[in-house]
Amino acid sequence: MRAAFGATVMVCAVTAALPGAASAEPMTVPGVASDSGAGVERISVATDGTQGDGDSAGATITSDGRRIAFSSSAKNLTPANPVTWERVFVRDQLTGQTTLMSTNTPPIQRPVISGDGQYVALWGLLFRDTKVFLSQVSSGSTIGINCAGLSCSQPSLSADGRYIAQVATFNRPPSRQRIEVRDWRADTTQTVAEFDHTVSARPSISGDGRFVAYQDGQAEDVFVWDRTDGTSSGPIEGPSKAATLVQISRDGSKVVYLSGSDTYIHDENSGTDQLVPNVRGVAIDPTGRYLLYAPHDMNGPSLTLRDLETGTDEIVSNQPASAGTDAVSAGGRDVVFHSTADDIVPGDTNGKSDVFIRRFY
Repeated sequence: MRAAFGATVMVCAVTAALPGAASAEPMTVPGVASDSGAGVERISVATDGTQGDGDSAGATITSDGRRIAFSSSAKNLTPANPVTWERVFVRDQLTGQTTLMSTNTPPIQRPVISGDGQYVALWGLLFRDTKVFLSQVSSGSTIGINCAGLSCSQPSLSADGRYIAQVATFNRPPSRQRIEVRDWRADTTQTVAEFDHTVSARPSISGDGRFVAYQDGQAEDVFVWDRTDGTSSGPIEGPSKAATLVQISRDGSKVVYLSGSDTYIHDENSGTDQLVPNVRGVAIDPTGRYLLYAPHDMNGPSLTLRDLETGTDEIVSNQPASAGTDAVSAGGRDVVFHSTADDIVPGDTNGKSDVFIRRFY
């Protein structure tokens, strides 16, 4: 089916190209913070600063920290959002604009924004199956992405949005899966790995689309696939322990995984692992230097950012808060998270989960 752009669509194939990417021009918005200065700001607000009337969560941020994608059930973040189900929005920190991404399906999990901020991918329901959708931020138009199976899921985007790592599942009920990389512009697909089970594979792609980290959820092993020769290496944690993938850094240099109660940062160049004990790794910045983690000790901060080179920590949130992959901008300058706490910023009176950004510069 041919995809139409400039309107809301739900399709089963991609046979057309999205319009050329465009960047919004800077503007000054009263009451909206500029892109300088440390502190915390609420992101899940309308362009005029109105707080959302529904829950917002699942934020991801671009490498430069300018744009944040998140999902929300709020109906008042943009004028054209009369529906009651959860939708995906993009907040531009430079212009202060909040934009609705056009799709008729609610996201199953958090959206993913490309490193350059031009595209947002989401995983949504399509009749009895699921599909990956790709939205262009400048136009808001959305297309469906091909995959080999009945359902497509768990998307991860390259920095320019061209390559999408995703999971295709086969048969009904699902009995096997394939991890693949889709180049939607060239209309080609490469197979990364295949499993005779459907335990989560969670692919994570590097910024240039060359590497894909993924897990065999049944064997509890983590691997890294290289596009240049089409082969996988691993398990990177070794043969003697179980591991769960968190994320590969956008530069492809580091892979974060969990094992037991600890977090490990695997260096792809040296093959060595750095241990961060008794914490749950959440995300790594695009350069592979800064780790966002959640301490297991509930008496301290809920989210902390660690400089892996110096071993120093910065508190992201003392209040209960959550975050996911792609939540840290390059150099650890910005971290996005969500929380139901009403005392993170002044004027939070909506009683809802909100998305926030903490800046460290």
